[in-house]
Amino acid sequence: MKTIEIIVSPTGESRLETRGFQGSECREASRFLEAALGQQTSETLTAEFHATEITQQNQIEQKE
Repeated sequence: MKTIEIIVSPTGESRLETRGFQGSECREASRFLEAALGQQTSETLTAEFHATEITQQNQIEQKE
């Protein structure tokens, strides 16, 4: 299941966590929330993001 979780700290700082997305589709899905919450200060990419990017690269290499 694909989910986007918004965590707000007691000091008002917010953090988005996405789960169930592959590759960069998490960025596309959460873009509207990021814009609404303000300027991004950091980003941590998950293993799901990297695993899909590697798989896509391998598929491109195999086609060539």
